[in-house]
Amino acid sequence: MTTSNNSNLQGSPLGDGGKIVLGFSGGLDTTYCVKYLTEEKGYEVHSIIVNTGGFSDDELRKIEAHAYKLGVKSHTAVNAVKSYYDRIIKYLIFGNCLKNNTYPFSVSAERLSQALHIAEHVKKLDAKAVAHGSTGAGNDQVRFDMMFHIMIPGVEIITPIRDLKLSREEEIAYLKSKGVEMNFEKAIYSINKGLWGTSVGGKETLNSKGMLPEEAWPTQVSESGISNLELGFVKGELKKVNGKDYSHPSEAIQEVQKIAGPFGIGRDIHVGDTIIGIKGRVGFEAAAPMIILKAHHALEKHVLTKWQLQWKDTLAQFYGNWMHEGQILDPVMRDIEAFLENSQQNVTGDVFVQLMPYRFQVTGIESKYDLMSSKFGKYGEMNTGFTGEDVRGFSKIFGNQTSIWNAVQKENKK
Repeated sequence: MTTSNNSNLQGSPLGDGGKIVLGFSGGLDTTYCVKYLTEEKGYEVHSIIVNTGGFSDDELRKIEAHAYKLGVKSHTAVNAVKSYYDRIIKYLIFGNCLKNNTYPFSVSAERLSQALHIAEHVKKLDAKAVAHGSTGAGNDQVRFDMMFHIMIPGVEIITPIRDLKLSREEEIAYLKSKGVEMNFEKAIYSINKGLWGTSVGGKETLNSKGMLPEEAWPTQVSESGISNLELGFVKGELKKVNGKDYSHPSEAIQEVQKIAGPFGIGRDIHVGDTIIGIKGRVGFEAAAPMIILKAHHALEKHVLTKWQLQWKDTLAQFYGNWMHEGQILDPVMRDIEAFLENSQQNVTGDVFVQLMPYRFQVTGIESKYDLMSSKFGKYGEMNTGFTGEDVRGFSKIFGNQTSIWNAVQKENKK
């Protein structure tokens, strides 16, 4: 963690508001929060940005300069990429987790990582209040509020955008009146980029019909034709891309995104049920998550047994949904994580993928744990583990109870 200070953190509050920690991304909402909290409420604002994979070093430097120009007392940048993977993403991959079979939990997962680090910063500074830029219409307000209630009970939670019921147009007008300089055209779309995908919200996602225009997508399509991709998994974790080893899976994920993103893979619009009971649409691009999840699942189908796969699906669906609703601190999540991790002991091997504009295809796997081995037979052709006579007897026994049930029904109808 690195902290930059323009003045003593222990100085006197700027006003009656006292010391407050603000989760800061440098976007429209959190930019508004700084100006409002300092100039309208007199708070001593200490901003913190938790990088979950969405910012380059240059972008972080620009965000820091932007924060100080707005008037924060201190600004802190936390590199949470590896801890974000270790704490949350790893288990989403183990569980092949997709919300409504569509969305890889890109934002919901990273908000929890951010909340954890923001809460720790509040403790470190002994702040009496914490702020975030969530609106009153989405899931983030619940995730942040709930995590703060659990981790820093008694600390006041302040949410200017939600409390004032502000539209993006009203925020822009206020900031312009304060002489704030930023790319307001870009602010028309709400973009959130992280290690596990990028969400995009705009006027097209506010209704039930409409697709985001090409220019709204952060990654433009520049690749054509077909490209081959080889992913190497070790106990369920991505450790190798195209033959190159990576010291941490987060680095391998970033490499897959770098390769596959320019194909326009993983673009979609998710329609979901919010924690507060309303439905919403959000665009997202997630080339690496979608490819990795499908590749991992393909490998699992070869190396796990039927009942391992079924119970993984059952528990993973609950895990993803409960995490999506902010409940990562529930102890049941540790229990499910233990199951998911244990299930990955044989999920080791290489998966082969073809990349094409706007789509991809898993073409096969190689693993020493492959249960689809010709030594035990070939599906639809021959087997080596039993005979046709064995199957005749098995079929009678396997359906015996259902045969008895049908016989009893027939007798009682006479």
